[in-house]
Amino acid sequence: MKIVVIGGTGLIGSKLVNILRERGHEALAASPNSGVNTMTGAGLDAALAGADVVVDVANSPSFADDAVMEFFTTSGRNLLAAAARAGVKHHVALSVVGTDRLADSGYFRAKIAQEKLIRESGLPYTIVRSTQFFEFLGGIAASAAQGDAIALSPAFVQPISSDDVAIAMADAALGPPVNGIVEIAGPDRFRLAELVQQYLAAKNDPRTVRADVHALYFGAELKEDTLVPHGKARLGTVTLKNWLQAQAPAR
Repeated sequence: MKIVVIGGTGLIGSKLVNILRERGHEALAASPNSGVNTMTGAGLDAALAGADVVVDVANSPSFADDAVMEFFTTSGRNLLAAAARAGVKHHVALSVVGTDRLADSGYFRAKIAQEKLIRESGLPYTIVRSTQFFEFLGGIAASAAQGDAIALSPAFVQPISSDDVAIAMADAALGPPVNGIVEIAGPDRFRLAELVQQYLAAKNDPRTVRADVHALYFGAELKEDTLVPHGKARLGTVTLKNWLQAQAPAR
């Protein structure tokens, strides 16, 4: 099969392209660097010509409310229209567990809009909602930092490695459309504030994290279970301990 990966040079996309090629498929890494721009539509028709599946793992370069909404809606419309013209048989997109419970956040409002466009496109689709990646822990800490102080919600999270996400996306791309949502998560559950504290300690970062039930997560206040799957979810195999060990520099 020919599979076009939008955002194919990013964290998840690059891993996904390699997995698909290893499984014997033609995988095209599509990104602005390769001349494919979903915001302008440039290069989309040429990239999708003859494609069986398109997988969208692209993310907005800005998390500002207006910019992120513009990215996911404009990019989504352009990509879905090009996929329809090309006769793509399966549209797969990466989203976030809890998206529909986070409408107070501009970023998640944009993801809600993206998912709605996919559902209403008429194309066979699969939306894969993932929990937070281990690789995003540094960014979560940075988003909540005010000087040396970091305040984060004690809500539950179930973080997952990017390797497990890429494998799940490959399986979704090679499987039949579910015309619905599949959720994926890591093997273990943590309190967000405690998780980030563990991450900082492993990085020899002396800052401490304070648990605050009113601390905002990208603009939204969290409930205990906002960021974790509420039903059946596919679980990854990489644990936080194993991931942290893999990040440690060789001695």
